[in-house]
Amino acid sequence: MIRSRLRQAGIALPVMLIMLTVMLIGSIYLLRSSTSTTLTVANLAYDSALSKEADLGVHRAFQWLSTLPSRSVLNANSPGDGYVATLDPTWTVSSPGFWTGSKKLPADNSGNVVEYVIHRMCNFAGPYNSTTPQNTCMLTAAKQGVAAPVALGTTLAQDAPVYQGQPELHYVVTARIFGPRGGNVMTQAVVMMGPF
Repeated sequence: MIRSRLRQAGIALPVMLIMLTVMLIGSIYLLRSSTSTTLTVANLAYDSALSKEADLGVHRAFQWLSTLPSRSVLNANSPGDGYVATLDPTWTVSSPGFWTGSKKLPADNSGNVVEYVIHRMCNFAGPYNSTTPQNTCMLTAAKQGVAAPVALGTTLAQDAPVYQGQPELHYVVTARIFGPRGGNVMTQAVVMMGPF
């Protein structure tokens, strides 16, 4: 009997060490998991804040468009205001030429810089209905009332327009922001306005 008691007393220590090791490893994984979740939530909050700040560029661009004394200004580029009278359909927001003529707003208290550009969706500068050269612009029929401006089944395609009154031209406002922590966000809006 004395021998069996001595054997049993020596087994408890290794079992307890194994259990402590398992608990230690589990707590390390739990700590790493909660840390990565915290970082993910912090990054999502940072991106959300940058997105809201990028909206300032869209707002400023729309404000400039809506306070113009005459829309004839929109027939030519206005780089000081972030306006370009054409949009090359081969460009994307990653193309360097896309941001030519953009306007940068002053950095805020956090060091974020908002930049925006307004593109008129036309092939050439000048009047939207110019025939020399033939200017092709993205146009939408102006809303005249509840009824459809054209008969059912009639196309409003770019190459065969039938407009009731003055059409509305499309302007794409693109804003981007660069944060000091390396984050960046882009946002776009389409504004439709008549030529006069």
